[in-house]
Amino acid sequence: MPVRLLSSSVIKWPDAGQVHAAARQWAYRLACHHPEIVRVGYFGSYARGDWGVGSDLDLVVIVSQSTLPFERRAAGWDLNSLPVPAEVLVYTEAEWQNLQAEGGRFARTLQSETVWLYPPDPGGDTK
Repeated sequence: MPVRLLSSSVIKWPDAGQVHAAARQWAYRLACHHPEIVRVGYFGSYARGDWGVGSDLDLVVIVSQSTLPFERRAAGWDLNSLPVPAEVLVYTEAEWQNLQAEGGRFARTLQSETVWLYPPDPGGDTK
């Protein structure tokens, strides 16, 4: 989390590289404990590169299936190890495919700016 320097009133906010590394570690730890995870990524200001002090991390997790309603799925994911405040959207594969097929504004945003953290891309490109 952001820290206040003891000798100053300045808040030191983690930069995008630190947030990306922490998010990647979080995604891998999550995937080790949740075999239903298909993909993990982030979108929003950190993905676009226009983050700043106070920016949160917008995460998306795609799972093979879930018995919980969409509105309740995020409550089960521990985000405390991330260095900035974070929110997570958890979609099933079917919901993700439907969202992409509908092609609305939010789906287009997710399609164009999500930085995928898990699984690793063999080509090295995370978008």
